[in-house]
Amino acid sequence: MIRLAVRCSPELADLVLAELTVLAPNGVEEERGPGYVEYAIYGGEGELPELGELDATVGAGRIEVSSTEIPDDWADRWRDFHKPLLVGDRLWLRPSWEPPREGAIDVVVDPGQAFGTGAHPTTWLCLELLLELAEEGAAAGPLTDLGTGSGVLAIAAAKLGWAPVRGYDHEQPAIEASAVNAAANGVELQLERMNLRERLPELAPTVVANMTSPILKAVAANWRVCQPGGDKLATANLICSGILPTELDDVAAAFAAPGFVEAERRQQGDWAALLLRRP
Repeated sequence: MIRLAVRCSPELADLVLAELTVLAPNGVEEERGPGYVEYAIYGGEGELPELGELDATVGAGRIEVSSTEIPDDWADRWRDFHKPLLVGDRLWLRPSWEPPREGAIDVVVDPGQAFGTGAHPTTWLCLELLLELAEEGAAAGPLTDLGTGSGVLAIAAAKLGWAPVRGYDHEQPAIEASAVNAAANGVELQLERMNLRERLPELAPTVVANMTSPILKAVAANWRVCQPGGDKLATANLICSGILPTELDDVAAAFAAPGFVEAERRQQGDWAALLLRRP
């Protein structure tokens, strides 16, 4: 097993992460230290992607790439670091080798498939907001998950009562992983591959979008022009995550054009999320 690491300055982290999750949707590890952010992906010999596109996008000399061989028992020892998480006292996110929790909604997702096991702050923030919307009574109709990744948010939404739940992602491995995870959780998701930078699907009254800020702003720009009839005004609640705290104002402003008003912003560590509503 090889660990391929990309280290950059904090101001480049959002751009590097956005490009890496396109090149390698099967898992991104994040580590932060004094003056740097490092993202790592794992794979066998010949399985890891070429990073030439990342070099071209970010610029030569602005990132450091290194590779390290991982011991053969790494996959087994990795289990020690993936523990169950309780979100909002209701959602129990766990890997398959951990037991369910009595009285909690069970969501099972194993690490190492597509990006997002629920442990990352961007996913956690979305789950908190979904729980709160469900408590308000919003979980009674369709939901759209943009950038579905491993399907954690879509699966949780289905278990909270939204239906139908549709998930979209640019990467086919993410769609495949979401389908596997949905089956493991006994929920039905309608999944489709789509480049969300270029077009948007028909959107539900509740939309969750856990993506980086450049993609979120592209979605905002496409909100009106891509919808049949020229509008996407059916959406009443929009959760946006994957945002750096310094980018919150820009993302909120981008979604003001299609009529969204900021209802709440919250932060966990170095990441933030927005709850936007249409009055």
